[in-house]
Amino acid sequence: MATPAGFQALPLPLVQLSLAAVLKCGQSFRWSILPLPKPSDPTIPAQEYRLCLRDRVVCLQQSQTALFYRSAFPEPQPSPTQLQLREAETLLWLNDYFQLNIDLPKLYDEWAARDSVFSGVKERFGGIRMLRQDPWENLISFICSSNNNISRITKMVQSLCTQYSPALLSLPDLSGHETHSYHPFPPPSSLAAPSVTVTLRSLGFGYRAEYIQKTAKMLVDVHGTIEEGREPSELWLESLRGLATAEARTELLKFIGVGRKVADCVLLMSLDKKEVIPVDTHVHQIAIKHYGFKGLLKGKSPMTPKLYEEVNSKLVRIWGDYAGWAHSVLFTSDLKSFASYSVQNPTPSAPVKSSKRSNLESLLPTPPTTPSPSPLKRKASASPPESSDKSAGLADRMKRLRRK
Repeated sequence: MATPAGFQALPLPLVQLSLAAVLKCGQSFRWSILPLPKPSDPTIPAQEYRLCLRDRVVCLQQSQTALFYRSAFPEPQPSPTQLQLREAETLLWLNDYFQLNIDLPKLYDEWAARDSVFSGVKERFGGIRMLRQDPWENLISFICSSNNNISRITKMVQSLCTQYSPALLSLPDLSGHETHSYHPFPPPSSLAAPSVTVTLRSLGFGYRAEYIQKTAKMLVDVHGTIEEGREPSELWLESLRGLATAEARTELLKFIGVGRKVADCVLLMSLDKKEVIPVDTHVHQIAIKHYGFKGLLKGKSPMTPKLYEEVNSKLVRIWGDYAGWAHSVLFTSDLKSFASYSVQNPTPSAPVKSSKRSNLESLLPTPPTTPSPSPLKRKASASPPESSDKSAGLADRMKRLRRK
């Protein structure tokens, strides 16, 4: 099909990346999903996905064989030359965020060879890969996830941005009848004041309000703030990518409101710890149902540290180095909201409404039992450790060149 007007095209089959699965399965909660006019041709994109970064809104559409992308910028609009440079930055960001250097079908083949259960879902649930998110946003999002469901987490994260981050720009929806404002994710300094707790409680965050404010304050107290650009605490969180998994987990567990499950979500989804499997009741039930793990299929067993470690270790032995990635495929395949999904028809129909509590209500972690008040010990150095995020470094160099 032809590239949509204003978009750039990146050849990429759905088996490498399915936006309809990856952006709806509980990894990230800030993507806006807008329906496109319903096409008669199934190869034509049916949805547009938008995410507000600090300096642009990234807009994506997808066909069976290509990912289409463009960026929208606040005033003043870049010149044609500047726009070309900035779209190159967007492409670098896309490659990093979706980890497109990883050959996903090759991993699927390896998992299917090791696991007959995975082999049974491989064809239908292709294109599900882990995102490489900003660690600060990922941390706060999963503090919000405690004892919560995907739709409510999404509402909370979006209200957090609206309340504490000025709108970057506004864009019309795809019908042209309504305009939407897009807000970046707020930095730690914006959430560190004591008044944040009261405001977030008024917005429906409950006990999570205090966890968010205290976590932000811990970061700011130790690492400080700067006037422009990314804050030192954000750079410190990103530097955890360079630590061993156990050491990085220890650092995350120092935050108020972060237990083992939340820490493991952050390790997997933003800190490059691809072998980590976040374990909750839903994952435990998958282990019982498919992998001979002992336990009751009905009812909830308490998720003790010992049980958590046993489930994690068993699944890692089955799937290997990219066990966290494999788990996300099985996790998604078991969701009721994906009952009609297939990578050949990646826009699942709406699930049948039920008066019973959906599985989505219990997918995410319960509140940590003993949040640690320990202050962070690691100080930010004058020169932050070199990040493994090479594309971000290149984008920063491009920005410096523009300012010369």
